[in-house]
Amino acid sequence: MNNYERYYKGSYPTMKTILRMLTMALPIIAIAGFSQTGDTSALRPPKGSNVAIVVFEDLECPTCAYVEPILQNAIRNYKIPLVRYDFPIPSHSWSFEAHVQARYFDTQSKQLGEDFRRWIFANQNRITKRNLHGMMEQFAKERHITVPTIIDPSGELAGKVKADFAIGQKVGISYTPAAYVVSNSRQTSYIEVKDLSQLFSVIDKIDAELTAQALAPSSKPAKGTSGKSTRKSALQ
Repeated sequence: MNNYERYYKGSYPTMKTILRMLTMALPIIAIAGFSQTGDTSALRPPKGSNVAIVVFEDLECPTCAYVEPILQNAIRNYKIPLVRYDFPIPSHSWSFEAHVQARYFDTQSKQLGEDFRRWIFANQNRITKRNLHGMMEQFAKERHITVPTIIDPSGELAGKVKADFAIGQKVGISYTPAAYVVSNSRQTSYIEVKDLSQLFSVIDKIDAELTAQALAPSSKPAKGTSGKSTRKSALQ
């Protein structure tokens, strides 16, 4: 039995409804970004980006479906990347297979994989373990794509899903969605956003930090200065 197997045992509502549900159901916001006790090396923006959203998600998770429009709105408005990690909860009957299917569409094109994930979230309440493959075929047919009967003959795609799940375990993820704003800020490298109605505020906070750091005088010593002066400057 692997680590994945040991772990755990409709349509979109309006944005107003989503925010009301999140505000009622979740705590305000986890600003103590450095309180995470696990391995946080995954909580970094991708190369070339100063800020990103990282989310550990389960395609069968209703709350993940509810927050998807908020995440899309954020990346569209701030023009920042969304980094997804597969975290299918084993007690969910069709989630793992759906994540493998999403990985298959990733191999066709990254955008197609993204489209499939959003389509699954939008149609989540119509999906069962029995009809999941047919739903995948429907998605493909709508886009004039032919999919093979067996999409992962070697198990490579399933392995990638399990690898993401293992990363989530190292971070300390115990629920979905687990969303973070991550950055190259020297002050706050990541913040977990438990109340996604506050997502824009968190991104604004990180952006303000990065702007202030960019405008601050460099703490690097001039050529020929002593190490003692360098340390003093860094502490000021």
